[in-house]
Amino acid sequence: MAEQVGYRVLGTIKAVKGTCSAGHKVGDQIELSGYSSGGLCGFFYHDIFPYVVMLQFGGSFPADWGDPDVIELDCMDKWNTATIELRRIKG
Repeated sequence: MAEQVGYRVLGTIKAVKGTCSAGHKVGDQIELSGYSSGGLCGFFYHDIFPYVVMLQFGGSFPADWGDPDVIELDCMDKWNTATIELRRIKG
C-alpha cells in the first residue's frame, strides 16, 4: 500500500435525491485520496478526483468560494443525485 502523502480528505454524503444506484446514504463518510476511492461509486469518484487531489496536496480554491478546506459537489446522475462534502483534514 502507498504511504500517505499530503493531507487526508474526508468525504461525507450530505444529501441523496432519489435512490443512489451505488447505495450511498446521507451521513456515509469515506476517506478518499488520489490513490483510493474508498468505496465511492466509480462514476462519482471520477468526477470529484481533481478536487480530491487538490485538497490532498495542499491546493486551494479561490478566496470568494468560502472555506478553502471544504467543497460540496454533486454526482452526475441528475435524477438520483448524491451530494458529497469534501473536507481537507489537517494534522
